[in-house]
Amino acid sequence: MRILRSSLRKLARRPATWVTGALLTGLLVLIIGAVGTAPNQGVAPAGAEPPGRALLTFPGAYDRILTFMFGFGGLLGVVYGAAIAGSEWTWGTFKVAVSRGESRWRYVLGSYAAIAVVIAVGLSITFAVGVAAAYAAAHVAGISTAGIGDQATLSQLPLEALRGWLGILEVGAIGFAIASLARSQLAGIGIGLAFFFGETFAGAFLPDVVKYLPFAVARAATGAGSGGFGPVQTTLPQNQALVLVAVWLVGALLVAAVHADRAEITG
Repeated sequence: MRILRSSLRKLARRPATWVTGALLTGLLVLIIGAVGTAPNQGVAPAGAEPPGRALLTFPGAYDRILTFMFGFGGLLGVVYGAAIAGSEWTWGTFKVAVSRGESRWRYVLGSYAAIAVVIAVGLSITFAVGVAAAYAAAHVAGISTAGIGDQATLSQLPLEALRGWLGILEVGAIGFAIASLARSQLAGIGIGLAFFFGETFAGAFLPDVVKYLPFAVARAATGAGSGGFGPVQTTLPQNQALVLVAVWLVGALLVAAVHADRAEITG
């Protein structure tokens, strides 16, 4: 708990925390605002709802906001995990902690536990802001908000949020492990993004293989569709994907912890 508390205080001061959260929230609000103030809400087939109105119509707006958050948030999760892990080496904070006698394993796992808490708080704030923005934009566009209190939808939101949080933690752990191995923020971010785009590209040719890889299982587990986890290809059943999300998450953290435990710290 001591490492978790100190890591949380450290993350609260990191620019990466505020920039990542502001980017996700700001882009969501920008999209919702653009839809709400557009002169028309798009064209849809007869009997279907225009795509713009769907983003502002409750209770469906809840799912669409979550889809955006977990899609684009997955890509930001990789960058954030890599940025924090890489900074531990480039800024020398890991070396200082070890010199104080901290367990390397506990420090690495405690640091990622703090990242998990920050991600949960950030997603909660983004969702609340997104719902408020959608509610306001619906009024501007003259769309009814009668479905905002739909109990059936609201009862499913905690489970959907949990799945999305785990998906982002998994891809964030991939970035975290890569940056730990590289001992560099820039290398971790660059390789993490290359991994993301490489998996996305390979999905067009090897969908039956790619569906087991980190971004694909995160997408399948969260139902994030074609957001930041990559385009929809062959996907796994959601429960099976959740199991693989846990496997990738634990595996990535083990790689980071084992590397930290065996790494030679110089300088």
